[in-house]
Formats: sequence, C-alpha cells, structure tokens
Amino acid sequence: MQHINQGIAQKLEALSKGLVGSIGIAAQEMSTGECITVNGDESFVMASTYKVAIAVTVLRQVDEGKLKLTDLVDCPAEKMVAGPNPLATYLFHPGVKLSVANLIEPMITDSDNSATDFLLELVGGPEVVTQMLRSLGITDFRVDRYVSEILRDFYGLEEKVYLPYAAVAATKHPEVFLKIADRNLDYEKDPRDQTTPNAMLQLLLAIDNGTALSEESREFLLGVMSRTTTGKARLQGLLPKGTPVADKTGTIGGVANDVGYVTLPDGRRFAIAVFTKSSATSEAQRECAIAEVTRSLYDFYYLKS
Repeated sequence: MQHINQGIAQKLEALSKGLVGSIGIAAQEMSTGECITVNGDESFVMASTYKVAIAVTVLRQVDEGKLKLTDLVDCPAEKMVAGPNPLATYLFHPGVKLSVANLIEPMITDSDNSATDFLLELVGGPEVVTQMLRSLGITDFRVDRYVSEILRDFYGLEEKVYLPYAAVAATKHPEVFLKIADRNLDYEKDPRDQTTPNAMLQLLLAIDNGTALSEESREFLLGVMSRTTTGKARLQGLLPKGTPVADKTGTIGGVANDVGYVTLPDGRRFAIAVFTKSSATSEAQRECAIAEVTRSLYDFYYLKS
C-alpha cells in the first residue's frame, strides 16, 4: 500500500455520517497503488464477508492438489443451516452430494450458510482458514466459527443452528423471531470473526496479484464473485449501469458490509472493503453509505487517470 489521500478520506467519512454508526474503508487502485482508508486498522465484525477467506482456503488446497473442484462433498440434511438459503430451501432431503465448485458458487453468490459450513469442515475448520491468512502475512483477520455457531451465539441458542434444531428452537424460544426482525442488535463486543478494513484489503490484493492463488483459481473466484446476487444496493448501488463488480456482502445485526473489486471505464480496477458497525439506522441507510463511498472512490480514481 502506498500513498494515502487524506482529503478524499475525510470526504468519505463525512458521506457516511447519519447513515451508519461507524464505518471502515480501505481501497486501492491496482495500477498506481494509491490507497484510501478510513478507520483502516479498526476491528469490524465481518459477517459473511469472511466467506472470501474460506473460498481462498479451499482454492489453495485445490492448487496444492489436496482437493479438486470436481470432488463430491456429502451435504447431509441434518447439517443444513437454517435460513433462506438455496441449499436449505431446495435441497433439504437426504441424499445430496455437491462438487466443491458447486458449493463455492452458492457460498459466494447467494451467501449460502450450509455451503459455507460444508466447505469449512472440508478444509479442516476455522483455524485452518486463520492459518492460511497468517501464511499470507495477514494478521488482523481471524476466523473462529462455523456459520451455524455464529448464528447460535448471535441468537443466544443452545446448539448449532441446523435445520432440525431450528424447528425445535422456534417453539422453545419464540423470542428469537423478535431478534430475527431486529437488524440493529449490538454484536460488536465479541472479538471473534473480525478483521480490519486494511487486512481485508490485503486479502483482496493477494487474490488479485497471484500471491494467494494460482491464475486458474484466481479467475475462478473472481468469476464467482462477479455473479454475486446479494447487496445490489451496496458497492454497485450508485455505480453507472453495467459497471463490472465482483464482491461479497455481509449482514448481521447492526452490520452491513461489502468487499470486492470495481472496474473503471478505462479498464483499471480498484479493490475495496467497506465495513459498518454500531448502527441504529436501517439496513437501507447502511447500504446507502456503502454505495455513496464506492461511487466517490470510483469518481476519484477515474478522474485521476
């Protein structure tokens, strides 16, 4: 990371006032290395943006010959994570096996939590993802739990939030539905599964420059990220129609995040990580803040060409 422009950083922070409690931003234009940060070394809950690190861990094992994208993974019904995700919605009957590639796809594009947990188990657990990050020299980034555990802790339940238990919990703990409706819960005090904007940017740059992955795996992951269906109002929200974006979103009580890559009209690209926390605002307002920040950086980098 090179030059940090404080003028644009102050403008970005001002844009988010009133829309989020606290915002963290790290962006870098690839060709010049010009870096823009706001609260870049502050810790933020990642939510589902941590799935980028999980995908990298899987693909590194593919590059090492430990796995193949075509390997079939058993996806038992009793380990499907409850929630409105494709696997739990459509493939909840026993007898499902999916290839590694067909688990990475919904994990990123639809933020599928069941696919995430199956892949996390496949690579050896959260600690293996954290070890992978350390091997890349990324320190302020920790992966601690399966999604089923994050949801268990978030909702204050006794067991991992697999489909069979979720049905029981809905009866035993009806108050959980109040939490589901409340997008502004305080979830920032738990240090697990957090990163800094700068650390996430480090990962994005390592993916892009070939440090983290082979060229084939890099192209596979960027292709998947370009098909993300969640968060259309975030990084993409205010960009010109048709702007290529490859990203991964994250959302959990009071938190709305988005990380990825944006391509400028002249073909140059920038990596960007935007995190929010401590927000008492609506999810739509948090998304607006992310969109405003991204558009401002898009204009800043493009006009400097």
